[in-house]
Amino acid sequence: MSEFKDSKYLAYPEYKDSGIEWLRKIPSHWRAIPLKLIVDTRKGVAFKSSDFTSEGVRVVKASDIKRLTINSSEVYLPASYISVYPKAVLRKGEIILSTVGSNPDVKNSAVGQIGVVPEHLHGTLLNQNTVVFEPNKNIVHGMFLFKVIQMNGYRDHLDLNAHGTANQSSLSIADMLNFYISLPPKEEQTQIASFLDHETTKIDTLIEKQQQLIDLLKEKRQAVISHAVTKGIPNKEHPNVAMKDSGVECLGEVPEHWVVSKVKYLAELTPKKTEVENLKNTLCSFIPMEKLKKDTLVLDEIRQVSEVFDGYTYFKNEDLLVAKVTPCFENQNMVIARGLQNGIGFGSSEIYVLRSKLDCFNDFLYYRLQEDIFMDLATGEMTGAGGLKRVPSDFLSNFQFALPPVQERLEIVEYIKNYVTKFDKLMKYAESAIELMQERRKALISAAVTGKIDLRNWEQPND
Repeated sequence: MSEFKDSKYLAYPEYKDSGIEWLRKIPSHWRAIPLKLIVDTRKGVAFKSSDFTSEGVRVVKASDIKRLTINSSEVYLPASYISVYPKAVLRKGEIILSTVGSNPDVKNSAVGQIGVVPEHLHGTLLNQNTVVFEPNKNIVHGMFLFKVIQMNGYRDHLDLNAHGTANQSSLSIADMLNFYISLPPKEEQTQIASFLDHETTKIDTLIEKQQQLIDLLKEKRQAVISHAVTKGIPNKEHPNVAMKDSGVECLGEVPEHWVVSKVKYLAELTPKKTEVENLKNTLCSFIPMEKLKKDTLVLDEIRQVSEVFDGYTYFKNEDLLVAKVTPCFENQNMVIARGLQNGIGFGSSEIYVLRSKLDCFNDFLYYRLQEDIFMDLATGEMTGAGGLKRVPSDFLSNFQFALPPVQERLEIVEYIKNYVTKFDKLMKYAESAIELMQERRKALISAAVTGKIDLRNWEQPND
C-alpha cells in the first residue's frame, strides 16, 4: 500500500509491528483483528422471480448496490413476506455487500460493491447474492467499519478472492471475513469516522460538480451536432435561411435547398463479401463487438480472411460501422473504419455496415446518426427479447433525413469536428479531475483507518 503524504496531518508518536504483512506497523495502542471476530453476517434470500409484484414491500437486489449507495428498484414482494422472512428485512444504517457479479474485475463490477441502507429503504427485503455485515457494537463502530471496507487494502482482498468464470465471479462470506484490520479504541473509531464523513463529503461534492459539468458538456455537444445536421451551421451573416416543410413528421422544417431522402438511396447496407472472395489468403483486421466504441476502433487483432469469411460481417476502409444491439447502440458505438489491415475488416455480426454511394457523405452520415431524434426513434423500434434488442435493418434503411449539398456537407462536418474536439478535451479534463479526487478519497480513508495519520485532536470546522 502506498504511503499517504499530506503535511496537514501528523503520524502517531509511536507504532508497533502488527504481524500482518499488508498492515505492517500500526499505532502502539491499536490492535490487529480479523473481521470474522467482530462481524456477524446474514445472507439475502433467493426469492422466486414469479413472486415479484408491482407493489408491496420493495426488494433490494445485488445490482442496486452501486458507488457506496443503494438504488431503489421497482421490484416488490407481498407485505406478508416480512413475517415469513424476518432475516431478510433491512434496517436503516445496515451495511450490505454484493457477493456475485457478471465481471471478475471486482472494482468495476457488481461483485464486492458495498452500501449503507438509507432511511427510505428501512423495512425493505434483501434479495439473494448479498450479505449484511453486522458489527459487534461492543467492539466496533458501524460507520468506522463502513469506512474500513472502503479502503484499498480490502478492495484488493476482495479482488484476489473473487472466484468464477470469465463471465461471472462470486465471493464466499468466509473469504470476505478472512481479513485483518487495525482497530483503535472505540472513541477513536468515532473520531475517525466523523473526520472521514466530513472530508469525503467535501470530496464527493467536488466530484459531483465535475460530473455535472461533464453532463452539461455532453448535452451541449449533442445539441451542436443535432442542430448542424438538421438545420445547418448557424450563420451570423445570413441568419434567416429559407426553410421548407420536409413532409416528414420527425424532421419538421429543413433548409429549403436540402433534399429529403432515405438512407438506402445514399448508402449500401451490409455490402456483399464477393469483392474479397478471391482474397482469402490476405490478412485483415478483426473487430469483436467490444472493440467497436464511439469514434474508436481497436485494431489489435489480425486474421486471415479465410478464417473469418463465414459468420462475420465484412467491411473496408471508409465504411461506417454501427452497433445494432443494446446497450452498444444506445452508447452510440459507431465509427468510420480507417487504418484496416490491407484495407479489409471483418467483425461481429452485431455490426451494421453502411457504405456511401455519394462523395463526402460518410462523415456527415456518421454525425447524422448520432442526432437525438434518430437515436430515440431507433431505440423505440428495437426488437428482440431480454437485454439484447436490436435496431431493425428496415428501420435504418428507410430512415428519412435531409441532405445538404456537397460543399455544405463538408463545412458542417468540419464545424462539428472543431466543436466536438473542444468539448471532448474539456470532458477529459473533468474526468481526470474526478479520477484524482477519487484516488485522494481512497488514500485518505486508507490512511485514517490504518493509523497512518493521528486524528485524535481533530475538530470539525465550521465550514
